Amino acid sequence: MASATQNIETFAAACRAALTEHPGTEGRAAVNALVKQALADPAFVAAIIPEGTPERKVLFEDPDLGFTILAHAYTGPKTSGPHDHGPTWAIYGQAAGETIMTDWDCLARPADGKPGRAAPIRSYALQPGDAHLYEPGVLHSPRRDGPTRLLRIEGMNMDRVKRYPYDAVEAARA
Repeated sequence: MASATQNIETFAAACRAALTEHPGTEGRAAVNALVKQALADPAFVAAIIPEGTPERKVLFEDPDLGFTILAHAYTGPKTSGPHDHGPTWAIYGQAAGETIMTDWDCLARPADGKPGRAAPIRSYALQPGDAHLYEPGVLHSPRRDGPTRLLRIEGMNMDRVKRYPYDAVEAARA
């Protein structure tokens, strides 16, 4: 449980324990719950995502399991296209502001130098305190219309993973 005495090291240790005990979806769901608990601790959030945090800041990278804890702060609007996290998963935890997330249906994966194709399924708002797990291969896209701060966890540091683009299309068609 997050508390005023929690820091990034104790949070990372709790995540490591969850992922070690249950290396699959169950462990990732447990980490998602840990993110929600951490977001309920204003002192912890203020300490790890203070004013002036860049758009992407690595806070911790586990040397054995490879998961990476990040802070993100956006000062204005920003939109990303449909994407996945390659061979791994990601958890988006909303600390401040609002992120509109869209889930996408993968119509075609990128291949032969061509982008993949994806059609929107649904959109929903992540509010402060919300956390959402995106399993490997699940397409999603965030839109931020104003200042936002996020606590995010990647199954591996995406700085070292080649990702391929997707084109958004209106309707699911082959």
